[in-house]
Amino acid sequence: MLDQLIRFVVVPLVQILVVLAIISLIVAYLTLLERKILAFMQVRLSPRRTGPHGILQPIADSVKLLIKEDIIPDKADRFLFTLAPIVTVIAAFTALAVIPFAGGSIEVFGYTIHPWIADVNVGVVFLLAISSLGVYGILLGGWSSNSKYPMLGSLRGAAQMVSYEVPFGFSIIGVMMLSGTASMVGIVEAQREAHIWYFVPQIVGLFLFFVSGVAETNRLPFDLPEAESELVAGFHTEYSGMRWALFFLAEYTSMIIISGIVTTLFLGGWMRPFPNVEALSWLNFGLDGISPVLSGILWFSIKTFLVIFLYLWLRGTFPRYRYDQLMKLNWYWMIPLSIANVVVTGLVVVLAQK
Repeated sequence: MLDQLIRFVVVPLVQILVVLAIISLIVAYLTLLERKILAFMQVRLSPRRTGPHGILQPIADSVKLLIKEDIIPDKADRFLFTLAPIVTVIAAFTALAVIPFAGGSIEVFGYTIHPWIADVNVGVVFLLAISSLGVYGILLGGWSSNSKYPMLGSLRGAAQMVSYEVPFGFSIIGVMMLSGTASMVGIVEAQREAHIWYFVPQIVGLFLFFVSGVAETNRLPFDLPEAESELVAGFHTEYSGMRWALFFLAEYTSMIIISGIVTTLFLGGWMRPFPNVEALSWLNFGLDGISPVLSGILWFSIKTFLVIFLYLWLRGTFPRYRYDQLMKLNWYWMIPLSIANVVVTGLVVVLAQK
């Protein structure tokens, strides 16, 4: 009884706490990385006063948000106003449960621990369902603020989410056709067996998924729900202190999740380049001798960081779309292209089986 309690309750709980702590720390320093990259692109100084080269700036920002006065508008719905950022951040963190950070397993005190929280056979479907829940927090935040700018921002966010969910889902279907599974771990293993990363046969799907992911996370050039030049700060205009920080945490966590999904579905997950070529085993930097899990985490992190860098590069390069341009891009181009990608992939799979 005690053994089952530890195996099915204590071990998963510890995994969840470790993942939450690491992701929260990554989010904190991702904000600093973004500010430094944008400063470099715009030929200006980045934060550099708090600690050597500004290394302690995220800590200072966190302390400021913790002690900042938390204001609730007089005519706001207090319960929903408080609930909205909680819903958003829970939806973001829940999606981390099915993302595999590496392959294999490690033994700790006689218990087998995998570098993922859960491997379910409908992992991709689970991610699609959870990713669409974040918009409820945006809607609740905009409506409960009882203010015109947040309300406009939340309506934009809902319309944007509903629209881009379509190519977002269709772009994954091609990967599931090729792998024959909806398990995230199974998709990585299918790429190993096929001796090819799926971004090669699914380059269109990768493009559609990434663009839709940028729109789903409300990042430039698709940050219309916030749109500082038009809506002050959009759906979170009336938020401050820790409530605002939760929206911020959810946004950057969603960026990490989208980047992790891109890595898993299209870039071979935790596998090094050319994983079936023994002569290139040195690309694991000798970590296989210690634990294959470490080399897997290393390559997963490198690939995920490169995708996150694209997020930051887009912000420093492209202007914000007009709302009509945003919708036209989706309904005129993204959705037809995603349907065509599914049809062509299906034909190729059927012909290959004959």
